[in-house]
Amino acid sequence: MFEYFPGNYVWNLGVVATLNSGGLIDEVDRACRPIKDLAARGSDVGTAEFMASWAAVAEDLATQAAADEAAGNTRTAGQKYQRATNYLAQAERMQSARSPGRRAFYQRLLDLQQKAFDLIDPDTTRVSIPFEGSLLPAYFKKAVDGPAPTIILWNGLDSTKEHMYASGFAHELAARGVNTLMVDCPGSGEALRFLDLKSRVETEDWAAACVDYLLTRDDVISGKIGLVGWSLGGYYAPRAAAFEKRLALCVAWGANHDWGAVQKRRLEREGENPVPHYWDHVLWVWGEDDLDTFITKAEAVNLDGVVERITVPFLICHGENDRQIPLKYAHRSYEQAVNSPKRELRIFTPAEGGAEHIGLDHFAHVQTYIADWVTGVLEN
Repeated sequence: MFEYFPGNYVWNLGVVATLNSGGLIDEVDRACRPIKDLAARGSDVGTAEFMASWAAVAEDLATQAAADEAAGNTRTAGQKYQRATNYLAQAERMQSARSPGRRAFYQRLLDLQQKAFDLIDPDTTRVSIPFEGSLLPAYFKKAVDGPAPTIILWNGLDSTKEHMYASGFAHELAARGVNTLMVDCPGSGEALRFLDLKSRVETEDWAAACVDYLLTRDDVISGKIGLVGWSLGGYYAPRAAAFEKRLALCVAWGANHDWGAVQKRRLEREGENPVPHYWDHVLWVWGEDDLDTFITKAEAVNLDGVVERITVPFLICHGENDRQIPLKYAHRSYEQAVNSPKRELRIFTPAEGGAEHIGLDHFAHVQTYIADWVTGVLEN
């Protein structure tokens, strides 16, 4: 994996994710260069400076975009608003849950994201999914005129629907005639920051809400709704597909078969963390104040006895060099999914790329593989 900050896995992952989600090397370099020395002091130190440096580049872009928009150069403006959103989303992701101004910072990137949609992607719209007296904020990307197959895309522990959109996966699906519903699940994005919705073991609860919502739309084919989840979504999605039987397929984009065991490994400093201030972040996501209570609760975030219940096509994608989630969990999910009529395990190697966590080192390679697989299943 490309290392702008030698030895700092967490910061490097953010850089690589940004570059593979539409970021430009010159702009990312301008954001990173002022904080390069701080990176050597560990992933937790300097995250406030990280946010300030990346935000400075993003706000410069937003200023340029506003001038372009005023001049009638709407495509140029929209592209700059989109890149600014991408940079702000990565910077916000790196902060502690208690960072002052984090909500306002996130609201700023939401506003810029909407500007990008308005100017260059009107086929992507903001929607709200009713859920237990509250809402799940989401983006819906329409692929074609008329009804189409639809993928529900779920994020993981620390990503948001803005990361999902910037990744380009919804554009790949749209090019293949498939809609995408990108959802801030409980414990992520707006659902966590503004609505205080925490994560839970029973992800089928919000899967049902997503399906119920899609069935109200006349641009969705009811029998062709699939579910894809990346990172911690590699637990969320298979768990949901095991119990929500209206889904037509499931993809675990990173095989998070036993996330509870991964937490115990992290206590022993085995493997890499996805974000700085890691324990602060997971307690926020899961609504716990005590680490011991959380570790006990996390034992239930496990797919043993669950994936056997999946009765639809099931794809498991995993990077051979995933430093967060052991490769053995990909094999375990595959071996246990005995009732899937079409199960497939795809391991991405360092030689081809996509070998890091959810393929962030070669995102396009992994995305197109998944998009092709999904399309093939939904066409049958």
